Amino acid sequence: QVQLVESGGGLVQAGGSLTLSCAASGRSLSSYTMAWFRQGPGNEREFVADISWSGGRRAYSDSAKGRFSSSRDNAKNTVALQMNSLKPEDTAVYYCAASKWGYGSRSPSSYDLWGQGTQVTVYS
Repeated sequence: QVQLVESGGGLVQAGGSLTLSCAASGRSLSSYTMAWFRQGPGNEREFVADISWSGGRRAYSDSAKGRFSSSRDNAKNTVALQMNSLKPEDTAVYYCAASKWGYGSRSPSSYDLWGQGTQVTVYS
């Protein structure tokens, strides 16, 4: 059974940085598109960033562009999200997700596998 486990969340002051990690076990995800979503209180789950199976293509939401960077290490079966210049509005539970249906969708419904989420709280 495939399992995704996020880590690295926490409490950080505005302007600070965090790096989220997602480790997969049970199956290689080297052929999967990987993505990060987030869900703040009272909000729907929203796309943050993705990365193609090779790492050659990456996309970001408008709010993440220029501040966040996704990466992956297929040999270690991990993906990461480097978050810089954090803002209070980045406060949310961040989820790692995997899709075997190809690259390009920002819809949560396109993703087959999900982690349990990690809380990021940014205070001013």
